[in-house]
Amino acid sequence: MEKSNMKSLEQELHCSVCKDIVKQPVVLPCQHSVCLMCASEVLVANGYPPPDLPPEPNSPASTPNTRSPRQVRRPTPKSEQRPIDRVLRSGPHLPSPSMPRSPGYGTYQGRRRKEAPPLVMMFPCIPCGQDVELGEKGLTDCLRNLTLERIVERYRHTVSLGSVAVMCQFCKPPQALEATKGCADCRSNFCNECFKLYHPWGTPRAQHEHIPPTLNFRPKVLTCPEHDQEKLQFYCRSCQRLLCPLCKLRRIHTGHKVLPVAHAYQALKEKITKEMNYIQSNQDTVLSQITQLESSITQTEVNSVSAREQLAQSIRDLTAALAERHSSLTQALESTRKKRGEALSAQVLERRGLMEHAGFMAFTQELLKETDQPCFVQAARQTHNRFSKAIENLQHFTLAADPSFRHFQLDVAKELKLLTDLTFIKAPVAPVIDTQHTMAYDQLFLCWRLPQESAPAWHYSVEYRRRGVVPGGASRGGVRGGLAAARWGWQRLDEVSGTSAVIDRLEMDSVYVLRVRGCNKAGYGEYSEEVYLHTPPAPVLNFYLDSRWGLHADRLVVSKEQRCARSVPGLSLLQAADQALTSCHLTSDLLVGDVAITQGRHYWACSVEPGSYLVKVGVGLESKLQEWFHLPQDMASPRYDPDSGHDSGAEDALDSAPPFCFLTMGMGKIYLPQHNNHHHHHSSHGNGNRDHITNGNGSSSPTGVTYPLPPRLGVCLDFEKGRVTFYDAHSLRPLWEGHVDCSGPVCPAFCFIGGGALQLQELVANRNADQTPVRRVTIQARGSNLNNN
Repeated sequence: MEKSNMKSLEQELHCSVCKDIVKQPVVLPCQHSVCLMCASEVLVANGYPPPDLPPEPNSPASTPNTRSPRQVRRPTPKSEQRPIDRVLRSGPHLPSPSMPRSPGYGTYQGRRRKEAPPLVMMFPCIPCGQDVELGEKGLTDCLRNLTLERIVERYRHTVSLGSVAVMCQFCKPPQALEATKGCADCRSNFCNECFKLYHPWGTPRAQHEHIPPTLNFRPKVLTCPEHDQEKLQFYCRSCQRLLCPLCKLRRIHTGHKVLPVAHAYQALKEKITKEMNYIQSNQDTVLSQITQLESSITQTEVNSVSAREQLAQSIRDLTAALAERHSSLTQALESTRKKRGEALSAQVLERRGLMEHAGFMAFTQELLKETDQPCFVQAARQTHNRFSKAIENLQHFTLAADPSFRHFQLDVAKELKLLTDLTFIKAPVAPVIDTQHTMAYDQLFLCWRLPQESAPAWHYSVEYRRRGVVPGGASRGGVRGGLAAARWGWQRLDEVSGTSAVIDRLEMDSVYVLRVRGCNKAGYGEYSEEVYLHTPPAPVLNFYLDSRWGLHADRLVVSKEQRCARSVPGLSLLQAADQALTSCHLTSDLLVGDVAITQGRHYWACSVEPGSYLVKVGVGLESKLQEWFHLPQDMASPRYDPDSGHDSGAEDALDSAPPFCFLTMGMGKIYLPQHNNHHHHHSSHGNGNRDHITNGNGSSSPTGVTYPLPPRLGVCLDFEKGRVTFYDAHSLRPLWEGHVDCSGPVCPAFCFIGGGALQLQELVANRNADQTPVRRVTIQARGSNLNNN
């Protein structure tokens, strides 16, 4: 069994350049391995200077009788060479400062100011299909793949070299004995007597490491290509490179995740073991997929023959249509030729009748001999008419038909372009999600468009699933959990005719993943990029702005649909401004929703115009709102400050929650107080005294922070807990949280100070009430409780 497994290794041991088993493999930056000689030949073929390569190990495999053909092309070393991982240097061009020339070439004086930058070598990696940057030192930075060399040696020993004896390299022929030991330091094979002779007891050679006889000697350990004899003891997870202690101290690795190589070895070995065990435990799946792939190959051949026949039939149909059209156009041309020829021939005959000796002239001469006047007049009228017409034609001569056939030329430029562009039908390309209009509210609204270069789509398929949910409830990690999550949970809306879709029956406070693809005669195209939408944390409350509370018509205007309000400069405000020289007396105008909340959790959203001066959005007790409305206060009054969440009367009762809770927006900013000014006993509600959420984009002060105004602001009221949470409605990111007195009905409230406008978020269901319902399908809905239409 082991021998069979070793034989199956051969395809994994091939060099991608020479297609043979690798020899002295080096690891490219892309993690692929190639033969050192192959890599150098590829670089030379691409115009780079030839590197100086080290000699092959001093073993029988490098003798002239057993040397490989590629080794014959290896240049003879001019002097003692350094190991592979720090030997290669450039030829005629200047070496880099980190790799000075060897003695005999002179010392490196540094790069002059006007000299060109160092040459960066690019290696065309065949498995990657792209060029890999080797750096200015080329193959010097590429470490030898000692592990692969050991695997190759075991493979050769098992498959082809198991019965080949390794001979001692120091016995004199013809008494050469079989080698019994190999020396890793001398890089040679010895018999027992020769080993003792060349490693005398009590000398430094006696400390050499002896190994079993081998045909391929390798370095004992990997050393750093930049720092001589430094062992690679660390691994940088960010750069995915082995490091020596000196490389670890470089600034380029500051902040990187650097581990001891033993930890990286253990972690990677455990991962590979788990992955291999998973593959081995799913061999039935692999076999079934192989069967499916083989069936697909057969079906591909059958379908290609059918497609080829359809292609030939289509070309024959085009040829027949062209032949038929050619026949009809030729017939029309011939008919026109005959008509024009007949008209011109008639005109020729008419002109010939006017010749002096023609019959008409002779008849006229005989007519003029008539002396009987009545008879002459009777017979000459027709002759006179013919002469008048002939004279007019002579004076105004025109051809009876156009001899040219300019109008019978075909303009086939458009048709030729169509024929030139004639190709197989294509499926639509991946749609582009319109993130500006896509939103999650009472329902999910997904909007997209096709790129201009895309083929048209007949209809679309929209797929969605709840993020992180697998059968059994909780999310699962690891390989099995990821595959299970990928197989389960996708719902699909089929045959969506437009470029938008509405998805309902969703879980609250959940993240949904959505994607869409188009379909036409060629089938389904590629999926769009996945978009993530967060559903509201509570049921959406639908309400309208109440205009019955003695609305100041000269300062506030509510739209006909009662979903939009705008502050306008009424007569009283203009008069107050006219009488003031330095400032204007501002008033606060209150506007409430037409609903009163008495239980449960509710969510709604609105958008405030960025150019608004000051607008407050929040909630308040209905009784207190009525009191505030009917007894309007000056904004500078110490008794009422709506944004503070309580009045002066509330200061006497420390156990009562504030009657109002507002956030202030204006001039493109939103103000988030540092603390919500609520009493400390409210912290028992969970997050009652939580500060605002900061992300580094706001300007803070000792009492609060300002952020850019979000496109939409969400408000969530938990009536039982007396808690109000404000969100960025676009991303459902919490902005601020406060408390409100819920001892009575609570209403959504809005306050305008100066000019401003706001609009309530319209329900998705109302916006798309007239759309044609689509067919809902469950994709692999094992364990799913969602309903299908």
